[in-house]
Parts: sequence; C-alpha cells; structure tokens
Amino acid sequence: MAPTTLPRTDVLIIGGGWTGLTAAYELAHAGQRCVILERGEHRHDATSFAGPEEHDEMKYAIRHHHMVDVTKETLTFRNDRGQQALPMRRLGSFLPGSGLGGAGIHWNGQLWRALPSDLEMRTHYENRYGSQFIPEDLSVQDWGVTYDELEPHYDFFEQICGAAGYAGNLQGERRDGGNVFEGPRSQDYPNPAMKQPISNTLFGRSAESMGLHPFPIPSANVTREYENPYGAKLHPCTYCGFCERFGCGYFAKADPIICVYDRVKEHENFEIRFESQVLRIEKSEDGQTATGALYLGPDGREYFQPADTICMNAYALWNVHLMLVSGLGKPYDPKTRTGVVGRNYAYQTIASVDAFFDDSVITNPFMGAGALGVVVDDYNGDNFDHSDLGFVGGGYIACKQYHGRPIGYQPVPEGTPRWGLEWKRAVRENYGHHGDIVVHGSSMPTPENYLDLDPTWTDAFGRPLLRMTFNFPDNDRRMSDYVMHRAVEIAENMEHVRSVKSTNLAAVGSNYNIVPYQTTHNTGGAVIGTDPATSAVNRYGQMWDHHNVFVFGACLFPQNLGYNPTGPLMGLAYWTLHHMKNDYLPNPRPLMDA
Repeated sequence: MAPTTLPRTDVLIIGGGWTGLTAAYELAHAGQRCVILERGEHRHDATSFAGPEEHDEMKYAIRHHHMVDVTKETLTFRNDRGQQALPMRRLGSFLPGSGLGGAGIHWNGQLWRALPSDLEMRTHYENRYGSQFIPEDLSVQDWGVTYDELEPHYDFFEQICGAAGYAGNLQGERRDGGNVFEGPRSQDYPNPAMKQPISNTLFGRSAESMGLHPFPIPSANVTREYENPYGAKLHPCTYCGFCERFGCGYFAKADPIICVYDRVKEHENFEIRFESQVLRIEKSEDGQTATGALYLGPDGREYFQPADTICMNAYALWNVHLMLVSGLGKPYDPKTRTGVVGRNYAYQTIASVDAFFDDSVITNPFMGAGALGVVVDDYNGDNFDHSDLGFVGGGYIACKQYHGRPIGYQPVPEGTPRWGLEWKRAVRENYGHHGDIVVHGSSMPTPENYLDLDPTWTDAFGRPLLRMTFNFPDNDRRMSDYVMHRAVEIAENMEHVRSVKSTNLAAVGSNYNIVPYQTTHNTGGAVIGTDPATSAVNRYGQMWDHHNVFVFGACLFPQNLGYNPTGPLMGLAYWTLHHMKNDYLPNPRPLMDA
C-alpha cells in the first residue's frame, strides 16, 4: 500500500526531547506551523513519574523502562575494522531515551558550558604549543562558533532550567567558590547552588588545601521555587536520590516536559504525533533539498509528511542513522578518509576513585541528586600545562552523591571478594562511609572511530543498523590515567579517609567495552564546522548539501568535551534557532557558501 500523503507543514521536527520541543516552541511562536514526530509514547512528570511508583530501582535503573527498546532499534558494535560487528542486544554503556522528553527525562541535570578553548581546540593548542603538538592520528577541529557567540544562548537555557550554581567568572571578574576557569558569564545562575553533604565537603577542603579550585556542580536540580522565561514553575529538589534513569515527579529536576512542552502544547502552531517512527527523509529530484519524512504511524500504516524545513532532533546516534539511511550528506569512508556523515564519532572517558572514611564520617548516601557534587576543573580542557604530557584534553574531577540505592550502590574496598559472606559484610560496613569520586574526561576523534551502516544486520523496519566502530584513542588513555592519578591524590589527602580504590575504564592497554554503563554522552557523526570537507553542517547547524535541513544535538560535536553535553548542545540549539528565525526562514537559502 502506498503511503498516505498528509497536508504540508512549515517545519517538521524529528524527535520530542530537549532540542525538538525547544525548536517547536521557538518556531511556533515565530509563526511557523510545527509538527513533531516522536517515536515513543506520551508521558508527563505529574502522572508518569510520581513517587513512590517511580522510585522502583529494578524497573527503571536496572530494566531501563524509560529507555529505547533494542529489540526494535539498536546498533552493531566493534572495536576496529578488522572485527565483525555484532548487535547490541541489551542496553549497557549508554542509555538513549524513548518517549516524550527523550533522554532529557532521565538525565542527571548537570548543566555545563564548553570552555572557550574547547570550541577552538585545534587553533588554541597550535597557538599555545605549536603546529605539531596535536598527534597526527587525531582529527581534532574547531567548532566554527565561539564561546562569546554562544554565551547568550547558554545563559537563556540556564534560565529555562532554573540552573543552580555560583559563577566563577562574572563579566570577567574571577570569583573564588565558582569555576574560575569558565568563560565570562553575563549574569550569575538563576538559583543558588545545592547544599553539599559531608563527603563532597571533605573533597572540596582537600582540593582547596592542594591549591586547586573546588566549586559546586552546576545543577538543573532546582534549589528554590522558580518560574522560567516560558512560564514553567519548578520546585526545590528533595534530594531523593532518584535522578539519573528516573523522571522527576516533583517538578524539581528541569526536563523538557515541564520546562517546554507544557508551555507550547496548546499553541495553534504546534502538533506532536506519538508512536510515529520516522523511516527516512525524502529528497527532491535534484537532491538539493529535503521534501519531508516517511514514517510509520501508531496504526501500522505508512505516512508521508511534506515540509518546507526539516529539523533533525533525535538522539545523536539516531540522527546520524537517519541521515545515512536517507542519503543525506556524503557518508564517511575510513579508507579514503573522505565524506562527513559518520565522521568524528567520540564517546566519554571515565575513571573513578572510591574513598572510604573511618567510622567518624557518616555519608548517608541515600540523600542524593543527579547534580549534587563538588568539582575541580583544574585538569579539564587546557586549564593545565600540557607541554610534556603527551596528550590533549582533560576532564573534571568531582566528588558526587547521586544515590544510595541498594541494587546499584554497593561500594567495597580493594581486595573484597565479589560475592559471599565477606562481600556482604564489606557492603554493610562501608555503605555509609564512602565518597564517590569520578573523572569525567574528554574524548578525541580519530579517523578509525566512526559510524556507518552495517552491511549485515537490519532493524525491525528493514533498514540497515547503525554500525559503531570505536576504541579509546591512546591519547585518551594517557589523559584519563593522568587525571585519575590527580583524583587519587585529592582522595588520599581527604580527612578521615582510611583507604582509596581507583578504576579506569579507559586504562592503557584496555579496549572499550560496550557492556558496563559509562555515560550516555555519544557525540559526533554529523559535526559542525566551516569546511564542507570535514563537517556535515555549517556553523549554523544547516546541512551543506541540503539547505532546508537543520541538525541538532551532540552529533554536532567535532570532539567530546570533558563535560556532560546537554548545556553545550542546547547552547548550539538556541544559536541555530536564532539564525533560523532571523536569517533563514525570511529568505530560505544556504547560510554559508560551500
């Protein structure tokens, strides 16, 4: 049966998460008729995420009820081109979301900005260390947009979320107690920082005594009653310990539903269709523009939705997959190192340090929140001298208290058996005396880490699966090892610490493993830039090859930062939407010459 062609809309948006709902809000209020196609179901903070039902660790944290169904849509994985890629049949290393709000429902709420030097990484390193400093096997590049250009958009998103923190660089004035390494802020955070528990406080004291610069993690876990610029009302965080992998029924963690969807859902220019799986984007006969999307509706029938402008707002991996199956842009070829779609895939480089206190320190880990922590940024980006270190990039070191849930939180010292009576005794004795420290590191792109279409495996809709080829670059292993040892030094210097244990998931000599959870911070594959030979979209998020297609999300990152991606990707989203409203929609055309 031929697909049913529906009436044309001005803007078609693929995905109903942070960027998709924000695009609909901004463009609908600019007079554009917007249709969102969301493959998941409708849900809402008040009815779907209310306690105590939502506080079911097995259902949501272990069985991933809020996440994508990998029996329908997944990817294949291998470490290098010499291996046979196999399907990821259960979620592990990363947890893409599904349903209204996307992964913005089960995020932690850590709300960072990119460092100014991060956005001009190649230029910055070459200017500081010389043109030969960046290793040849890294395809590092500038973003094509600067911190100063993004700052107003970072600021606005922080107002949307009611961000809590303390500015360390306010209009150029460095302030102790905040991140003195960050770019200048036009104004302070909308809300005061979160209250820190004892483990985080002791970490901050230790770091400060070593000459470092601790500050509270910038948080979208709101700290007081707040109304955002769209009119959404948020409430103070209760420190319940159910942020990551869970929705927030208290309206205390900023998410796309309460912050954006509720403020646009009744607008005359807004429509969202749930359980609508986009199969591909169709192109015009000359291939210069896209004409709309073919999708499978909840009734099992195929529909074609024509549109003047298409916004790709799915999760980073699925944006790239949809571009590849639709023939949008030139696919990346690792043999010739030409093409752009799938190029510069990067992940996150994670290490951890466990600090075990004596009995005088009781941490009460069950009182937690997704962005509850004290952090030092002294070893992030190029905040420290890289001259003799043999790597680029870095990461933040944070002592955090996310949760103390019984299934997922069982800290034990080095040498403890993995099961049995001694393990049980160690869990009991250490549960309330533990400090959880993470090294959250950057990830550099290489020509051999990329995304393409798998020649063997297909999804439930008959499309080739996305194939991920990835291993930690040697650069990232050296970086992670270096920063982890700095974290160990801080932990060993903390008061009342009796033992320390460290783990590096990117250790020298180890391969990336897609099984254990690390982060949901997949980046790259449709990167932003100013050169069509090395970027899929121009500096405004517009595809070089199809000027009416705009791409959003972390797939735009040319390399991954040492930070969580939501703040940077939303800064880019508001930047793109600003130029769509003011430059493109009044006169549709390429906004940059190829």
